[in-house]
Amino acid sequence: MLESEYQAELIKRLEARYPRCLVMKNDANYRQGIPDLTIFNGRQWAFLEVKPSERSKERPNQRYFIETWHHVAFAAFIYPENEFEILRDLDEYFIGVMH
Repeated sequence: MLESEYQAELIKRLEARYPRCLVMKNDANYRQGIPDLTIFNGRQWAFLEVKPSERSKERPNQRYFIETWHHVAFAAFIYPENEFEILRDLDEYFIGVMH
């Protein structure tokens, strides 16, 4: 599966799972390494770097942004092999934020 195909399907699942959130696709050409998706949940946000496979290579600066922003928000690499766990963790993050 191509990354664009997986990302499009993932966006649909995220919008269905979090209907009150805004899911935005970021412009990869604007700044190298910025995560693919930003999810706004009220005053909280999450960043997801989408990969089509666990074996996909990282691009320059992607790990930097995920590790840096994970300290102030939710940030993770997501791919089909870890999607269940990442979405479970994102659920817990949003629940913890809302209480």
